Amino acid sequence: MLLEIEGYELERLEKPVTRGFARVTTVVRLRGGEEGLGEDVTWYAEHHDREQAAGAVLPLAGPWTLESFSDALEMPDPHRRWAYESAALDLALRQAGKTLAEVVGREPRLVAFVVSPGLGDPPSARTVLRWLELDPTLRFKLDPGSAWSDDLIAELAGTGAVVTADYKGFYTDQDPPPDADLYRRVAEGFPEAYLEDPALTDETELALEPHKERVTWDAPIHSVADVEQLPFPPRTLNSKPSRFGRLGELLRFYDHCEQRGIGLYGGGMFELGPGRGQIQYLASLFHADGPNDVAPGAYNDPEPTPGLPPSPLQPSPEPLGFRWGQAAGTL
Repeated sequence: MLLEIEGYELERLEKPVTRGFARVTTVVRLRGGEEGLGEDVTWYAEHHDREQAAGAVLPLAGPWTLESFSDALEMPDPHRRWAYESAALDLALRQAGKTLAEVVGREPRLVAFVVSPGLGDPPSARTVLRWLELDPTLRFKLDPGSAWSDDLIAELAGTGAVVTADYKGFYTDQDPPPDADLYRRVAEGFPEAYLEDPALTDETELALEPHKERVTWDAPIHSVADVEQLPFPPRTLNSKPSRFGRLGELLRFYDHCEQRGIGLYGGGMFELGPGRGQIQYLASLFHADGPNDVAPGAYNDPEPTPGLPPSPLQPSPEPLGFRWGQAAGTL
């Protein structure tokens, strides 16, 4: 697909979110008659501060194809790369008068989503119970920690609303370290939930052996090659576009999983701008029925609030490009 870029601008976004921190992201605005939007969801605020201080210094102006644009980007960080590649896709589609759904030959569908709040310190079920008071149909993705007691697991399990437990085993600074007892207690306490990103040791692998069909992966997946190198064939995977960086690699991943019958669900990175709608758009096309961690952005506010769009989200693609309308509550 052809692409013409005249210039670009960067916009810094910042907002307090659940789990007690201020999220910072950067919106990339590519200009070329139309405007293409993407969002850099690199985790650290210092990165975005440096981007703002440097300004729009990349030599992006000129005629491209999406492939040549991707090849020209010298960006090892996939999150930053995805911001520019998604903005280029949005701009190219708008310049061509097309939508993403039209180009990939898929119809947008209702998007099921889950909510992923933090449980506080010390952890409690309060936030989950409060959300369920507001909407009993909500479902949740939670991050078990070393302070999770059997009583807390039982209370959360009693809601019937926990569909994914994320062990966070691939984050070096993340609580907990690999803990076979916690892995076992969580797997047994939530007998139908997906078990995401366990750190496999001899002990944790033994604890999860009876539950391997529910093990899914997120953080290690950046390419088709990563899928093929997993310790055992997955039944389900979490798809985060910003982990892939390259649009072409993301599309190869979708094809690979479809051909092998690997189920998918989508994940978010506390996007504050157009990136949230874009991952909802992709979910609507490629894995609409999964437990997608792509809830409208207001679900990431520090406290539960009433009146938010329920799951599933109505399809809300904009008439052109790679954007999901604000009707879906993306901002």
